[in-house]
Amino acid sequence: MSAVVFEVKETGLQEALLKIDGIANAPKHELAEGIGRLVQEQTRRRIEQEKTTPDGAGWKPNIAGTSILYQSGALARSIDYIATPESVQVGSGLIYARIHQQGGTIRAKNAGSLAFMIGNRLIQVRSVAMPARRYLGLSADNQNDVVEAAEDWLSRLVQ
Repeated sequence: MSAVVFEVKETGLQEALLKIDGIANAPKHELAEGIGRLVQEQTRRRIEQEKTTPDGAGWKPNIAGTSILYQSGALARSIDYIATPESVQVGSGLIYARIHQQGGTIRAKNAGSLAFMIGNRLIQVRSVAMPARRYLGLSADNQNDVVEAAEDWLSRLVQ
């Protein structure tokens, strides 16, 4: 009678388990910081150069005919992020950042009208309707960049 023997021998399991443990205990804050910096730069580029919403639509021109959302550069410079191991928040703390993102109506609070200059002309109105010019958010390309950054981070952990 002839016998057939089949032997299964484990190789590399311990190494694989160490890699899994390395991922589970990875410094996730580093990933969040990297994503925060990436999205901050994407948002600044959108304000300074691209002049589009995250979905690619152009912003409505302003009445003065000046650069949209980048007259002084303050909004772009104010874009910052807060990163924790669980999340990343990107935004601006400027008082006027929200009205530009969401749109809305600005009304005079303590006077009969709003007064502002357009070129050399003084304009006085009861209210101003601000169109939304979304600058916060991720385009499809931005999302791909974030995924690639996360994949790069993971690949460094399992090398």
